[in-house]
Amino acid sequence: MVVFDEFGPEKVLQVYDPVTGMRGITVIDNTTLGPGKGGIRMTPDVSVEEVASLARAMTFKNALAEIPFGGAKSGIIADSKKLSREEKDRIVASFARAIRRLVPSTYIAGPDMYMGEHEMEVFVKANGNIKSATGKPNDLCEGYACGIPHELGSTGYGVYHSTLVALEHAGIPVSGATVAIEGFGNVGTFAAEYLAKAGAKIISVSDSRGAIVDEKGLDVQKLIGIKSRGGSVVEYSGVMKIPQEAIFEIEVDVLIPAAKPNVINERNVGKVKARIIVEGANIPATFEIEKKLHQAGTIVVPDFIANAGGVISSYVEHIGGKADDVFPIVESKICPNTKLVLERSKRNSITPREAGIEIAKERIFNAKRLHL
Repeated sequence: MVVFDEFGPEKVLQVYDPVTGMRGITVIDNTTLGPGKGGIRMTPDVSVEEVASLARAMTFKNALAEIPFGGAKSGIIADSKKLSREEKDRIVASFARAIRRLVPSTYIAGPDMYMGEHEMEVFVKANGNIKSATGKPNDLCEGYACGIPHELGSTGYGVYHSTLVALEHAGIPVSGATVAIEGFGNVGTFAAEYLAKAGAKIISVSDSRGAIVDEKGLDVQKLIGIKSRGGSVVEYSGVMKIPQEAIFEIEVDVLIPAAKPNVINERNVGKVKARIIVEGANIPATFEIEKKLHQAGTIVVPDFIANAGGVISSYVEHIGGKADDVFPIVESKICPNTKLVLERSKRNSITPREAGIEIAKERIFNAKRLHL
């Protein structure tokens, strides 16, 4: 059941195309700060309730990032793994045409689960407006770059800066700080690379095949080389190999969950020894688990501030910025806002997530007053 409150959702749209079999959902949660921004995911079980929940998360994420976007999200009900490229393209194009009246004036799309830059190109062409989606190929426009590639690493770069602020808040020097990273994909790889360059010691990483540990520190560039060849972190020689889930129990200064949701849960929350958790993934722990960690003295930088680099990059793309513009803007947004969240959390004895939601709500309410 979708919950309606003082923030929204403003529009809940379900669309169907009998020709292609396309079934889609768009929820525009709140447009006080600007058009709703949020990605399109394609999964066989995506629901209105799931899309509405994600749209609300985008409302708060964009407000906290201080970018002129509201919150929205879309879902296409289909199993991408069972579709040919041509079938998937037809469904994506059909969805784009079905919500054309809302895009990009009220909603701006982007990539999400099983929807990448190719699908954004299909969406944009079917919609007819180059600003209807971000995450497009950077060579989509003839004669100039109008997309910013996902591989740029803006999300991981934001996680890196959030980590630096959290370390300073905790009084831990970045040089020599020990770090464990769950998930060595796009987010984890870039976070590891930048943290290592800053002097932190990456002692453990994991991927879908397992995890490795070396108290002396891992060679991040060597790991990146292994992954770029299609290998796994467990192929890194001369180190201890441990099960995937054991990475959450390692004693480190910083733990960065950067892959799957709900990886810190009732089964392992009591075994977490990290002093700081920076959430690179979306919802790696529930709100209740975050409260338990907070009560145990662990600083948890929530996902909607730590991993906002991706949506900030989308904003830069939307306003016509280039790849070189992204990192300075990510840093200028994420650093002060992470500091603001952690300081309010400490001052008011609330979790960082509660502090972040308070700040996001205040910004939306203040913008509403200006519009009255």
